Amino acid sequence: MGTSVQVTPVCGVYNENPLSYLVSIDGFNFLIDCGWNDLFDPSLLQPLSKIASTIDAVLLSYPDTLHLGALPYAMKQLELSAPVYSTEPVYRLGLLTMYDQYLARKQVSEFDLFTLDDIDSAFQMVTRLTYSQNHHLSGKGEGIVIAPHVAGHLLGGTVWKITKDGEDVIYAVDLNHRKERHLNGTVLASFVRPAVLITDAYNALNNQPYRRGEKENEFGETIKKTLGAGGNVLLPVDTAGRVLELILILEQYWADKSMNYPIFFLTYVASSTIDYVKSFLEWMSDSIAKSFEQNRENPFHLKHVTLLINKTELDNAPDGPKVVIASMASLEVGFSHDIFVEWASDTKNLVLFTDRGQFATLARILQADPPPKAVKVIMSKRVPLVGEELIAYEEEQNRIKKEETLKAALIKEESKASHGADVNVSDPMVIDVSKAHSSPDVAAPHGGKYRDILTDGFVPSSTSVAPMFPFYENASEWDDFGEVINPDDYVIKDEDMDQAGMHVGGNADGKFDDGSASLILDAKPSKVVSNELTVQVKCSLIYMDFEGRSDGRSIKSILSHVAPLKLVLVHGSAEATEHLKQHCLKHVCPHVYAPHIEETIDVTSDLCAYKVQLSERLMSNVLFKKLGDYEIAWVDAEVGKTENGMLSLLPCSKAAPTHRSVLVGDLKMADFKQFLASKGIQVEFAGGALRCGEYVTLRKIGDASQKGGASGPQQILIEGPLCEDYYKIRDYLCSQFFLL
Repeated sequence: MGTSVQVTPVCGVYNENPLSYLVSIDGFNFLIDCGWNDLFDPSLLQPLSKIASTIDAVLLSYPDTLHLGALPYAMKQLELSAPVYSTEPVYRLGLLTMYDQYLARKQVSEFDLFTLDDIDSAFQMVTRLTYSQNHHLSGKGEGIVIAPHVAGHLLGGTVWKITKDGEDVIYAVDLNHRKERHLNGTVLASFVRPAVLITDAYNALNNQPYRRGEKENEFGETIKKTLGAGGNVLLPVDTAGRVLELILILEQYWADKSMNYPIFFLTYVASSTIDYVKSFLEWMSDSIAKSFEQNRENPFHLKHVTLLINKTELDNAPDGPKVVIASMASLEVGFSHDIFVEWASDTKNLVLFTDRGQFATLARILQADPPPKAVKVIMSKRVPLVGEELIAYEEEQNRIKKEETLKAALIKEESKASHGADVNVSDPMVIDVSKAHSSPDVAAPHGGKYRDILTDGFVPSSTSVAPMFPFYENASEWDDFGEVINPDDYVIKDEDMDQAGMHVGGNADGKFDDGSASLILDAKPSKVVSNELTVQVKCSLIYMDFEGRSDGRSIKSILSHVAPLKLVLVHGSAEATEHLKQHCLKHVCPHVYAPHIEETIDVTSDLCAYKVQLSERLMSNVLFKKLGDYEIAWVDAEVGKTENGMLSLLPCSKAAPTHRSVLVGDLKMADFKQFLASKGIQVEFAGGALRCGEYVTLRKIGDASQKGGASGPQQILIEGPLCEDYYKIRDYLCSQFFLL
């Protein structure tokens, strides 16, 4: 049998809830994503609490709450202690996202699900990988290789490829195949026929045509119209995800139109976010990397966007039309919530949503069609304690402090007592206090006589153990050159440097954002005061899709090209999931699964895989040919066994039969078109074929992407009369392959 693979959804199937899935590969348990929503409902994590202690590794795909929001809570409360893997941007921006979430909630509630220390502890477990880096697991995961690949959508977004015994399990959700201003498109289409593909159905029913230039222009014109009429524009956004694309769009539009209206980016970690993003250019689109290499231009050196970290700075800004980009996108808490309440009653203002709101949040309610005329919201703020409340608080703290002091003293006494009971009385330097004299007299009767006792200026207490200071012998090793030095003692670990610079709200230089620091360091007793308000929604509400996800048509095309042997669908409404499942059963592969929460499905490959050893006698006569990053060769051999019973390939005992020549490679017609054009041949696509010159036509048949995932070799048909162009193009075609 092939590699054993089981998939169990923990959260996020047949709905739009956070993403979290258990994938077991030969008994090694991966938790892929560990998401929570902006409501932070613990009931969503009930399935996770049952399996958290069995997790062997955690893989994170995006730096937003829906993909990693539950990580601190799971490690603190649910006994999750496995190592975590992600890309560098997911680690950095995910950490800032959780800081922002905590600080926003701590301002308006007694939030106690996790603390800032819990966030730091959880992210200390993260091992950062670069794109396409193969990481070999050890111990229980011996033989398993994990590698992150480009997913698009968010900075550092990851398609996870897990390989065991030559079989690939690919996890790819929230993809974007289109190139954007700051991100390249996903590379999922480069994987062909993996054993298992896990993907989402979130956008399966969304088939809107994509015209980036027109959409961005419409976005800018909508904002400009509101500002021109004297209104303000609120963009509710995430902390460090899609907001980066929006900032670049606004920067470009403001520059092109020479606009002077102020733009404010307001989160608790705004300056830290942009500081880190400036250093992540190698994770961004090719155009940004090229621009930086040639002109040293960093697009995140912002000229029109002002960074703010508290609302006081916004309130002190000059009056007049303005654009405010504020977290959170759900409008449940954060600066966006407070600004919405203030601006909603003015008909000149605009709230522009660029992302579908999470289920049951204020943003989702406002995106209804038609939108509500009024909504009830809870306004909360933290105020200092005064008068009797302050006195009662201080008395309670003093009581708690006394109880802790008394408890610590009791523990100390018990420790000393147990330590004294274990004393080695045979040690001549140890005094047995149970036999020591309790009086400092210089003489005492003993057996009818007197015995002198030397006290040497002090009397040991009843708990004393040894009358001397402790001494530890230096056990350092020495060689001919002196003391042996351990280099590891002098290495500054990356984790230590990271923590030194990653204070809450800290920027890339390890400095505090003043607003964030004041919130954390303010130890004044306070309480949260809340009141319910009915807000009249008179402002304009517009939704424009800037989610950065592939639409349904593109998803179906990509799945047909990848043609997995088995497909697992997760995360999407029940309607979208069922729609994509039926399409894939008909056009992609016959094995399509859409499991429910805590339903385990076995997607073990039907292929049989064996490990064989290549003998030295066989390999000494093999001639390899270079094929891209690999070397390939045709091998004729006989199967035998080694002394330990392992299968081995041995040289043939008699002459090997001849074999037909094999052309190895995967020709892309678009690439071959460019190649022929570079050779001076006129080429164009016509009716699905490639017209070369006046007489020759190339057709590609047997393509897996055109046969619903059917396996089989690809064939290139050359049609045309036998002429000079025919033979020339045939030679060019053969040069694109490797002959074995």
